Amino acid sequence: MPTTLIANATIWDATGAPGFVGDLRVEGNRIAAIGHDAARSDVDQIIDGTGKTLMPGLTEGHAHISFGDAASTEDLIAPSPEAHTLITARMARLLIDQGFTSCYGASAAKLKLDVAVRDAVDAGHIPGPRIRAGSTEITVTGGMGDESRLHNPRIGISCVVDGPEEMRRAVRLAIREGCDNIKLDVSGDPFYPGSPAHVTPMAFEEVQMAVDTAHAFGRKVNAHSRSIEGSKYCVRAGVDGLFHVEYADSELLDMLEEAKDRIVIAPSIGLFHAMIHHGEPWISRAACDAMGIPALIEASVETHSALRKRGIRHLIGGDYGLAWNPQGTNARDIRLLIDYYGYDAAGALTCATRNGGQAMRDQGDLGTLVPGALADMLLVDGDPLADVTILEDKNRLAMVMKDGAIHSIAPGLIDTATPDQRRVA
Repeated sequence: MPTTLIANATIWDATGAPGFVGDLRVEGNRIAAIGHDAARSDVDQIIDGTGKTLMPGLTEGHAHISFGDAASTEDLIAPSPEAHTLITARMARLLIDQGFTSCYGASAAKLKLDVAVRDAVDAGHIPGPRIRAGSTEITVTGGMGDESRLHNPRIGISCVVDGPEEMRRAVRLAIREGCDNIKLDVSGDPFYPGSPAHVTPMAFEEVQMAVDTAHAFGRKVNAHSRSIEGSKYCVRAGVDGLFHVEYADSELLDMLEEAKDRIVIAPSIGLFHAMIHHGEPWISRAACDAMGIPALIEASVETHSALRKRGIRHLIGGDYGLAWNPQGTNARDIRLLIDYYGYDAAGALTCATRNGGQAMRDQGDLGTLVPGALADMLLVDGDPLADVTILEDKNRLAMVMKDGAIHSIAPGLIDTATPDQRRVA
């Protein structure tokens, strides 16, 4: 792997420090030096960062890379495993093209889709981000994701279990098949009238079994939880990540603050924002109102604005991969964290970079631009701190680098002359 120097860029390192103009040196797959320590001698290639911002790569914190912009759960179920693998690979390519160098898996539509694509990316066979492969969703009879009826048994995108022992087996099976993240549907959801958002179908003992089993294998557990009781179950049981969390009371806010060093939360505002503003023709505004989406948005704003003030580690990621919320528009969540929850630009970008890196890897070597960190980074044409929406335009991504290798780069930015040729010049 060549030694690379990005020269004269404005470096925003996501550590909380202000940006500064300087150089960054990459050796192998890690950052070797920054600023005055980044020697320009003996490098294989120099990238001109003049007038551009160098920042960590983005992490999609609620990744459904197998959701190929489906308009219904039937669309998610319909593809064959072979066709669905190709869809997942295409979504992975789309995400890294958009600057997402990491994907923290929420769930997959079939058990091994994330696993297969992760393994192909890691082997260098196809392009894509780092992937923590999500399991299928694990739910309970009558809960969100249970699509069956007595007269019509139906295999959906969820694994249905009842009781701790069935939960233990489901988690072990997902881990045996290679999943990094286990996904639980702890609460209900507005898309399921029999199991609405405020209810908690999954028992605490089932959540605890999932956590204990997954942690015994060194895997993580994430939970779909909108209800107050469901989120409390998750915190008490030791769940690693929470998705949604619209409803809260003072006790839950205190619990989450106490657990902020071990838990991450993806508010997933992108889903509801898209339903209200981009839902037609798939979801009407009347349907959104009937599901109570405006009230859920209000609850989300109240809860996550309070959690921001308490220092919770938010991630971006809002159920992208649906027809009205398509994959590739994920960077919109950065702006939504500002618009809905009161983040400033630096805070929202930190959610998209440093916080996401911490969710991906416990080693603490991803999501910031510091010596020794993994070399996942973007060179952006412009200043995202002045306008975060430029990250929604892949044409503004002058370079995408993952693991020290250049995935894409704008013409004319790279100098591959040898050190001897530079000295002669």
